Amino acid sequence: MKNILFCCMALAMSCNTSQKTVSETSKTTVLKVADPILYASSITEEELKEHLYIYASDDYEGRETGEPGQKKAIAYLKNAYEKLGIPAAKGDGDYFQNVPLEIAQLPKGTITINETTFEQGKDFVSINGSSEASFSELVYAGYGVDDEAYSDYKDLDVSGKIVLFKDGEPMNEDGTHVITGTSTASKWSSDSMDRISIPLKMGAKGVLFYAPALFPRVMGYYTRMSKASSGNMSIKKEGERTFSSIINEEMVKAIYPDIDSKSKPEVISVSTTTALIGNSKAVASENVVAILKGSEKPDEYLVISSHLDHIGVNDEGEINNGADDDGSGTVALLEIAEAFKKASDAGNGPKRSIVFLHVTGEEKGLLGSKYYTDFNPIVPLAQTVANLNIDMIGRIDPKREGERNYIYLIGSDKLSTDLHKLSEEVNSKYARIELDYTYNDENDPNRFYYRSDHYNFAKNNIPIIFYFNGTHDDYHRPTDTPDKINYDLLQNRSRLIFHTAWEVANRDQKVVVDRVDK
Repeated sequence: MKNILFCCMALAMSCNTSQKTVSETSKTTVLKVADPILYASSITEEELKEHLYIYASDDYEGRETGEPGQKKAIAYLKNAYEKLGIPAAKGDGDYFQNVPLEIAQLPKGTITINETTFEQGKDFVSINGSSEASFSELVYAGYGVDDEAYSDYKDLDVSGKIVLFKDGEPMNEDGTHVITGTSTASKWSSDSMDRISIPLKMGAKGVLFYAPALFPRVMGYYTRMSKASSGNMSIKKEGERTFSSIINEEMVKAIYPDIDSKSKPEVISVSTTTALIGNSKAVASENVVAILKGSEKPDEYLVISSHLDHIGVNDEGEINNGADDDGSGTVALLEIAEAFKKASDAGNGPKRSIVFLHVTGEEKGLLGSKYYTDFNPIVPLAQTVANLNIDMIGRIDPKREGERNYIYLIGSDKLSTDLHKLSEEVNSKYARIELDYTYNDENDPNRFYYRSDHYNFAKNNIPIIFYFNGTHDDYHRPTDTPDKINYDLLQNRSRLIFHTAWEVANRDQKVVVDRVDK
């Protein structure tokens, strides 16, 4: 379908001296396979545009998770992979990975502590869960941290009990952090919500989390949710119900008055009665997963991902088309898959297997990728060498007007200096795009590292790169439409990702993990 002229065009673009580069003198490993420029040139503005004007059209109704528009989206993706001749990743030939979800209405009720009753939506916030039980004691788990370097759960039995813990992390007397051993905080300071699931996995019946800085934000979320009818979507839980609550100062003082000064875990005698009632409705949704088997290392996998969903129709009946978020990443992934298939058909790799993963429910809390990594990985996580995640790469951040030839990279150095170096070398050789690491800063208040699907791979110590153009005035609005996409940038950024994936998939040694996520 593509003319050999694309090869010449791509070569000319790679030599354009007007474009910016970060590492022009880096030494790049030469692959023992064909020059990937030939296949990268098959990624074109025209085909990206053709895909996106369909995928982000009104017919798809904003691709709301579980809704008819999302079903149209997965059908489109399946049809695209069938046309390319790239098979389903599942052994049964089914491109769809069913992701069992549920919409849980906000629980209603109270929690009584030593005969003092506290109210949902006032003294505490439970987003989901149910509990009607009485307890004579609680387990205080300090910071609720469970890490290789330090654990509050060592020799602590939480099964069948309610667990209380506070925000923060343990500190040494000299002011350094126990987990990192330095003045730099560990992930536990920024990922405070992640610790809620730890005691529940250990069999606890409920969690009470004291996080004063977080409580106002959660209360705001509760207020918005209580006025809406949609409820909170999550991965469907099987078996007995549990609950988790963020609690205010008054409530924690009734339970454990010395919580600010004491961090040592212990069992405390507190009479607690829970009266929380919630209901839920099942939601059927799907990931779409295709695979191109490796020629030499088929049991090692590179996962390239994007999310297929968006936020649907607003209260005024306007469709949120999500052309950039994440229609741009979705169509980029399709074109990258096509480029690899052309190479494969010509007998040029990839050496490692490549999984093309389109996940659902990203807008609902990274649910599709979480289900894939935490519950049902189609290929082994232990054999997954890296994840390249694409979420919004078709627009220009207003802060970057006039400096359009850029892409934000997030996470490339978090787990692997090897992957970070590879990424920069590939860019220097093939793309010459400015790699902007603004949002890679640990102190970035936007916390984008934790807000897209790559994070569910990163938390499993799989090296990742998150490709992102930044937000804009049309973000999560009906005005995020295909006509506003910069297709030349979308093409060049997609080619960069292809070249990076090519190197990861074809190099002799897999990417080295030398920075374990703490």
